Amino acid sequence: MKYSEIKGLNKSASKLVYGTATPKLFAAFAPGAGEAEKKEAYDLLDMVWATGINTFDCAAHYGEEILGPWLADRGLHDKAVVITKCAHPNKWRTRVTPYDILSDAHDSLVKLRTNSIDIYMLHRDDHTAPVGPIVETLNRLFAEGKIKVFGGSNWTHERIEQANEYAYAHSLEPFRVSSPNFGLAEQIEDPWRCDAPLGDGCVTISGPENQAARDWYAAHDIAVFAYSSLARGLFSGLFKSDRPEDAKKIMDEPGIKGYFCPDNLERLRRCEQLAAEKGVEVAQIALAWIFNQKFEVFALSSPVNAEQINQNARALDITLTDEEVAWLNLK
Repeated sequence: MKYSEIKGLNKSASKLVYGTATPKLFAAFAPGAGEAEKKEAYDLLDMVWATGINTFDCAAHYGEEILGPWLADRGLHDKAVVITKCAHPNKWRTRVTPYDILSDAHDSLVKLRTNSIDIYMLHRDDHTAPVGPIVETLNRLFAEGKIKVFGGSNWTHERIEQANEYAYAHSLEPFRVSSPNFGLAEQIEDPWRCDAPLGDGCVTISGPENQAARDWYAAHDIAVFAYSSLARGLFSGLFKSDRPEDAKKIMDEPGIKGYFCPDNLERLRRCEQLAAEKGVEVAQIALAWIFNQKFEVFALSSPVNAEQINQNARALDITLTDEEVAWLNLK
């Protein structure tokens, strides 16, 4: 496993991050769940930890309920890096407000069984909300020691820049992390956008039209935590590019909606070709592409068994040439 430092955090974070939005972890807190479901969830998290992954991604509405007890029972709070998120919209409000940020933070601290959250991110944005009160609220939590590092998930780099300009102008702590969608696959549509959304939707920095965003991250000291790094199964290796009809048996509806298109199938074909040449797996090539970028990037994934977990970890050892990086991305 490889690790990296994030300014403001007193422990190293694994370059592979485990995403806790998985069925097995959901099942541990589903209605009627018992000790058997809890044990399955703990066994999965134990496998993740054994691989060297020490960084976990969760949110106010997923993952915290099982991650907190597991960390406490295993005595790992001081060693693990926990990312959680706040201010996700609901059907009534956008929730990117000081009240909701504070409310979610205090609920998350209880569920995670900790006094301080390592990395705290706004789950979505509301571009009509001024950045000043948001930055002030996050700094209040920071000053109280309840969060160590903060940033935005699904925030554009322009909005992060606005927030940090406010922070610097007022001698406050800035955003230090960001979690957009990023990976080899281009996101062709917001996977979770509903017919009548509240607030802003998903933000991606993938695809040719987002080169400016990637250049901005390369020029600034802000770590990127890339979600849907394998395009929700497109690069899982569980179906072939020449049998696209099998994708609907493997990928969920958001995955099909967000990533299934001819250009991404061609990217998959090129992953297959390069994986065969190097004697590795398709998913390893797709992850290696992320780790061979010109900015600090961590990759979120949610493998469900030891083989997949270890396979993903080995992607960190694959070096791609600049020509291979460009070719995989249809250049």
